[in-house]
Amino acid sequence: MTFFNPDSTLQSAVDSILQTTWSAFPGLAQTQIALTWIVYDPPIFVNTGGALSPEEFWKYRPRGATYRGVERIYPASVVKLFYLVAVHEWLNQGMIQPTAELERATRDMIVDSSNDATGLVVDVLTGTTSGPEITPGPFETWKHQRNLVNRYFQSLEWPELETINVNQKTWCDGPYGRERIFLGEMMENRNMLTTNSVARLLHSIVGGVAVTPEGCKAMMKLMKRSLNPQDLAADPENQVTGFLGAGLPLSVNLWSKAGLTSRVRHDAAYIECPDHPPYLLVVFTEGQNHSQNEAILPFVSGQILEATHLP
Repeated sequence: MTFFNPDSTLQSAVDSILQTTWSAFPGLAQTQIALTWIVYDPPIFVNTGGALSPEEFWKYRPRGATYRGVERIYPASVVKLFYLVAVHEWLNQGMIQPTAELERATRDMIVDSSNDATGLVVDVLTGTTSGPEITPGPFETWKHQRNLVNRYFQSLEWPELETINVNQKTWCDGPYGRERIFLGEMMENRNMLTTNSVARLLHSIVGGVAVTPEGCKAMMKLMKRSLNPQDLAADPENQVTGFLGAGLPLSVNLWSKAGLTSRVRHDAAYIECPDHPPYLLVVFTEGQNHSQNEAILPFVSGQILEATHLP
């Protein structure tokens, strides 16, 4: 059972929006997009700073709809949300200690989507480091440690997380040495997420129940995005232009984490818009041509906004 209540009205809207999207972008195959959309109807129970206990929070099941929401897809930098939550869990449990460098890397991982920063975060979380090949015995220990984040998320027993893989660093040029071997000859061990899994994780952050309320506030602060054109122009690598935020009016409050490679363009966002209920939207697109297309995600986002109404 998913964490949201499948809603026929929202599902009909998704089906219509996707048909319109495929008409507007005829090269986008039906197997090259996936999305999950959650609407928070009044009384709103998210972004409350953790006013609800986890036990109470999970009793609520918001309305939602999805398309290919269980398909495993390479997540690019969206995986950094999972490492962000893991950092707060490790700190809360005393498994790691806060340091200035960890704080700087965590911030840069989310705010700037730095791959170098993410490498440091993964090293701290798992007690591993990159480097040349190592002998089989130590390598088995290394691999076991690198799967520590996977084991944590599996321990939550959320059905949406059963098929995910979050044990790889993110790269600019690519992995070498032990990292390349760990990835697998056919890259079969690469990170994999679904839009449903990302939606549930983001839902828990926005709900204030991912680790601690204070931690969720800190995570939300890092995910806050400016839609101000001057701010966007000053940062060509912002996570709004070409992503879900680009399809929204300036009056919107946006929290998000984007992902982009030569083959995928993704975004995961929580959105508060005047005269609309808050909502959560995760959209993944695949395909070398589509990953460079900055119009698809804003197109979908604008239509979702129009379809998000108070009940």
